[in-house]
Amino acid sequence: MSKVLIIGAGGVGSVVAQKCASVPEVFSEILLASRTKSKCDAIAQRVGGNRIKTAQVDADNVPELVTLINSFKPELVINVALPYQDLTIMDACLETNVSYLDTANYEPKDKAHFEYSWQWAYQDRFKAKGLTAILGCGFDPGVTSIYTAYAAKHHFDEMQYLDIVDCNAGDHGKAFATNFNPEINIREVTQKGKYWENGKWVETNPHEIKLALNYPNIGPKNSYVIYHEELESLVKNYPTLKRARFWMTFGDEYLTHLRVIQNIGMASIEPIMYKGVEIVPLQFLKETLPNPGDLGENYTGETSIGCRIRGNKDGKEKTYYVWNNCKHQDAYNETGMQGVSYTTGVPAMLGALMFLTGKWKKPGVFNVEEFNPDPFMELIGKYGLPWEEEINGNLEL
Repeated sequence: MSKVLIIGAGGVGSVVAQKCASVPEVFSEILLASRTKSKCDAIAQRVGGNRIKTAQVDADNVPELVTLINSFKPELVINVALPYQDLTIMDACLETNVSYLDTANYEPKDKAHFEYSWQWAYQDRFKAKGLTAILGCGFDPGVTSIYTAYAAKHHFDEMQYLDIVDCNAGDHGKAFATNFNPEINIREVTQKGKYWENGKWVETNPHEIKLALNYPNIGPKNSYVIYHEELESLVKNYPTLKRARFWMTFGDEYLTHLRVIQNIGMASIEPIMYKGVEIVPLQFLKETLPNPGDLGENYTGETSIGCRIRGNKDGKEKTYYVWNNCKHQDAYNETGMQGVSYTTGVPAMLGALMFLTGKWKKPGVFNVEEFNPDPFMELIGKYGLPWEEEINGNLEL
């Protein structure tokens, strides 16, 4: 029986809150907070039964966060706010002696750059206070990292090649929309690509490397190498990897819109003056695009995300593919949110459950692959994201 504070009331926050509320034997009290309390109230109303309390908080403001945490006294803070706010929430957790979990690593507002160094720097402070910080417990990062840990534990003596493959074969019926916060999404996919090979990072132009990969129950989809944060921790924690890449599918229409947005300057994060007011073009664009939390009702199709791994076992080469497919309509029918929010929110709840039940609990700052993957893998299907595996199949990569 534990109290948790969830910060963030977007699509992912809605899924996390609903999933936590469905496990009252672990999550005895839930407080959902965000900058806009009415969003929290709407989620609480959907859950019903007074299972969720709500509050207003500015996650950029450490004193506000400290006041809220001290008033509720949770055992864990689940951060599903914006990546810009990771450090302020971690600071507030340290000040109030509360453990921490998030789904995406920190990035500064003024630079489209994300890496774990800022959060890894908190290691000594969390360890000294006996607190746990769990980083990147969504799907990717998150489940993909746990899949990798599971493969390393059960299927390989040495992993050598890792390809994380992320396909969204859904159709939301919009000309252009992003599946999570548009500002964060566009910043991420317009950066240069990067992958790990032979002990160093290799940089590519955006969407330079393209292959048509086959996805279970979906078929072939154009997939592009981009940089994704879990690569940074996985190559650190699994030094036998000779190459590690992250692939994501994009439709032609999406890429055309993305090029136009960049070419006309709307992807810029440099402030400009508009009628005497300073605005950031990408933040303005975000306000004109569909809200990812509203896409679910008419979203068809499914996602397929997994890890394709090659290495050695008992002196022989072995391949291993582990994945999950999630139908957008199933996610919507259960939670009112589309599949991308669902696949991020469910693992965040389960990571919290792992911590609160003592399975993932040790002092310091850790990426999810540094914990035992087995109890997580045993339960993830029960909570909505069943996984499948194929041994010694054709990885295509």
